[in-house]
Amino acid sequence: MLEVVALYRFVPLDGLETLRAELLRLCRAHGLRGTILLAREGINGTVAGSSSGVAALLSALEGICGIAQGEVKHSQAEEWPFNRMKVRIREEIITLRAPEADPSRQAGTYVAPAEWNDLIAAEDVLVLDTRNRYETKVGTFEGAVDPGIDSFTDFKDFVETRLDPAVHRKVAMFCTGGIRCEKASSYMLSKGFESVFHLKGGILKYLEEVSPQDSRWNGECYVFDKRVAVGHGLSPGTWIACHGCGAPLNEAEARSEAYEAGVSCPYCIDGLTEERARDLRQRHAAFGAGTAVPDVEG
Repeated sequence: MLEVVALYRFVPLDGLETLRAELLRLCRAHGLRGTILLAREGINGTVAGSSSGVAALLSALEGICGIAQGEVKHSQAEEWPFNRMKVRIREEIITLRAPEADPSRQAGTYVAPAEWNDLIAAEDVLVLDTRNRYETKVGTFEGAVDPGIDSFTDFKDFVETRLDPAVHRKVAMFCTGGIRCEKASSYMLSKGFESVFHLKGGILKYLEEVSPQDSRWNGECYVFDKRVAVGHGLSPGTWIACHGCGAPLNEAEARSEAYEAGVSCPYCIDGLTEERARDLRQRHAAFGAGTAVPDVEG
């Protein structure tokens, strides 16, 4: 069984090139796979491997950036959820393109999973899903508003056009692992919203700690690796992903005539050229039904 660790922390970092090389050497030495993103604003990543290898990485990160003060979540996988190890330098560890959103300076109020149900049940609280539409289709909280965005940068337009600080005085937001919420909460506070809350540890921590009997979560949670989705207790989900476009597919979509393993699905078949289909079929025959894994979000 492989250990999977998702982590992030907003903390000022310098010497990124040196840090990148150091972390890549460490991860490869311990046989780890996954993605770590580095930026001047902090670190974000999901990595899988042996328990000892993951422990070595966390020990190093504690010395480098005090990762224990951020978010660190553990789960397991029976097969490798990533193909290889990548450490990349980015402008942001979660892209919003809003300099005023600085979680190291201000962020919303953390809400523990055990307290989340009571908060979102309140009539005066707007419950807001900050994830992209391909993630929200897999599952979300009861009564949550789906902004219908295709990328996190679109969240700014949603706030500008659909929300009003004078009307939406209490906002409770959530995302996969907590990182998007933390940055989104900082952005909303900078725009004059009064009370902004976010689920500590994100959906993953909620599904880990809250029993199915007490849960207000509907469906499964999309994750950025080959597992595609997880359920309560972070058990493997039922969704698969289209290798052609990466879209998550439920059982009905996987039975569609438009679905061809490794090649196409109902969401990409109309734009699929014969050349692209041929290349995908060749790749699928050579490497199997592996899913293309995007860089980590959360």
